[in-house]
Amino acid sequence: MSHSAKSNGAVSGATVSGAAVSGATVSGALDGLHRAVVVVGGGQAGLAMSWWLTRRGVDHVVLERTRVGEEWRERRWDTFCLVTPNWQCKLPGFPYDGEDPDGFMVRDEIVRYVEAYAKSFDVPLAEGVTAIRLRRRTEGFEVVTTAGVLTADHVVVATGPYQVPLKPRMSERIPDWVRQLHSADYRSPQALPEGAVLVVGSGQSGTQIAEDLHLAGRQVHLAVGSAPRVARFYRGRDVVAWLEDMGYYRRPIDEFADADAVRFRVNHYVTGRDGGRDIDLRALARDGMRLYGRLTAVSPSPSGATLSFGDDLARNLDAADAVSESIKDSIDQWIDKQGITAPAEPRYTPVWTPEGGHGTLDLAADGLTSVVWGTGFGRDYRWIDVPVFDGRGYPTHVRGETVCPGLYFLGLPWQHTWGSGRFCGVADDAEYLAARIAAARRRNLASVVHWLAGTPDETFPRDLYGSDVEWTAPRTVA
Repeated sequence: MSHSAKSNGAVSGATVSGAAVSGATVSGALDGLHRAVVVVGGGQAGLAMSWWLTRRGVDHVVLERTRVGEEWRERRWDTFCLVTPNWQCKLPGFPYDGEDPDGFMVRDEIVRYVEAYAKSFDVPLAEGVTAIRLRRRTEGFEVVTTAGVLTADHVVVATGPYQVPLKPRMSERIPDWVRQLHSADYRSPQALPEGAVLVVGSGQSGTQIAEDLHLAGRQVHLAVGSAPRVARFYRGRDVVAWLEDMGYYRRPIDEFADADAVRFRVNHYVTGRDGGRDIDLRALARDGMRLYGRLTAVSPSPSGATLSFGDDLARNLDAADAVSESIKDSIDQWIDKQGITAPAEPRYTPVWTPEGGHGTLDLAADGLTSVVWGTGFGRDYRWIDVPVFDGRGYPTHVRGETVCPGLYFLGLPWQHTWGSGRFCGVADDAEYLAARIAAARRRNLASVVHWLAGTPDETFPRDLYGSDVEWTAPRTVA
C-alpha cells in the first residue's frame, strides 16, 4: 500500500499541529480559542471533515481524545481485517492506491492508512484532548475540554457509533474464575486461558472472533443471534463489487419505508481474512464448533453456573442464509437486466442442520474458561447539553444536520446511505456538511434552541455525569 473512525483523557504536553495552531501546546493554544468549526473526534470521519473544511478555507480545529488511528490500533484483534475490499477506501483526497485493491487491509495496515491520511494535509489536530461538555451559547457553542474551553460557531461530532462496549446484566452471574471480555478487548486465542471459549453474538465481530479461535484449535461455543450473512464472492466477483455497481451503497435512507429499523440493523457477517471468504456457521459446526440459539439465562449451579439458550438456532441460521440468497437473487436480476456476461454459479446448499430444542452449557463440565461478548456497542452523548436526541438517545438529524443550527454529526451508520460511516461513504457526508456549514456562515445564523422541559442540568444532572450512578449507553448496532 503506497499510502503509508472513532474516538473522543487528557495527555500532558499534547500539541496542536497543522495550519490552524501550528506547534502550539494544547494548554496554551486551546483555552480561550475560537474557531469557526470545532470537530470532535480525529478518526477517519473527523479527518474527512477537516479535509473538506480545509479545502473551503474554513478555520477549524480537530480534537482527538487519544491519537489518530487509536480505535483501529487498540480495539481490534490481531488478525482483524476489513470486510470490504481496499478499493472501497476512498477518504477525500486519499483513495487507496496500493498494489492489492481487491484485498483486505489488516489491522496494522488500516492504522498506517489513517495515519498517512492525517499527514497528507495540514490537519489542525489536537491529540490527547477530550471534549467533556458541549453547550449552546447565545451565539455559537462552548466546548469544555481537558485542555481548556473553546468557542465555535459550528461543532461537528465525529466520535463514531462504537463508543461503549455493551454486555448484558446476566454476565454478572458468571463466576469470577471465568475470564470475561468484550469483543473490543479481544486480541488473540493465545491471550485467553487454556480451555473452551463461549462467544456470545453472531454479528461481524462475534463470528470473526469465533472463527479466529476455531482456526487456532480452540473448542468454541457460539451463541447465534439474528444477524444476516452475505457471500464473499458470487458469479466471478466480490459481492461488494456487484452491490457497488447496483448502487446499494449510495441508496439514501429516506428511500426506505422503515428507515429507523434500517438504521439500527446489524451488519452482515463475512470476512476478508486470507483473501476473503464466507463465514459459514454450518460448516464451522460440521467441523467441530458448537452452535446454540440466543443466550437466555445464566443460573448458579454447584459447579459454577449453567447457561441456557433459546430454541431459535435453526431459525436464525435459516434467516441468515435467506438474506444471503436474496442478495444473490438481486445480483442475478442485475446481470440479466444489464446483459452482463458472468459465469453461472450453483446456489448454497446447507452442510449441517441443528437438532431442535433448547441447549445448555455447564461451565465446569464443558471446560469453559472464557466468554467473549460480541454484543455490540452503545453511544455516550451525555457530554452534549443540547436537545437534539430522541427517546432512544439517538441524535435526530437529516444527513447529519441537527435541528440546532450549527450542530452536526458525522460518521454514523446509515447517516445518509449504507456507505455512511464507512471508508467508502464518509467523504460524501463530510463534503455535504462542509457545504452546509459554508452556507450557514454566509447567512450568519444565530438561533437559540429551547429545552422542551426543564434545563440541561435537570434533564441529566451534571453532578451525575461520570459518577457511580447506574447508566446504560443507548445501543448503536452489534
